[in-house]
Amino acid sequence: MSIVKEFKEFAVKGNVIDLAVGVIIGAAFGKIVTSLVSDIIMPPIGYLTGGIDFADKVLLLQKSDPAHSVAEVSIKYGLFLNTLIQFLIVAFCIFLVVKAINSLKRKEEIAPTVPVVPTKEEILLTEIRDILQEKKI
Repeated sequence: MSIVKEFKEFAVKGNVIDLAVGVIIGAAFGKIVTSLVSDIIMPPIGYLTGGIDFADKVLLLQKSDPAHSVAEVSIKYGLFLNTLIQFLIVAFCIFLVVKAINSLKRKEEIAPTVPVVPTKEEILLTEIRDILQEKKI
């Protein structure tokens, strides 16, 4: 089998298409979460902490000096906090989705099986069999 044919077979399979759709939706979901954290969650937290904007919070290690071409060196822990909150929101949303899927699977497994009711012919054949067995004895 040629490599082109193998690749075509691989690329056309549903798994690859599902993966591509998942990546695209994941990227869009990431933008939504970023906006949720930076525009909705962090402002009230900043308000409760006295107007602190976490995105601007840095630990300055070295000031910039344009005269000597020295760039500012800082640890941006505020951005890290924003990113951490975004991660927790995404992880919680994924947890809820997986939990919902698992509960649906459990309902499928627990679904009672309908007892098989024999047809009229099967009942008659069973009676005939039983009568014939009685006559042999």
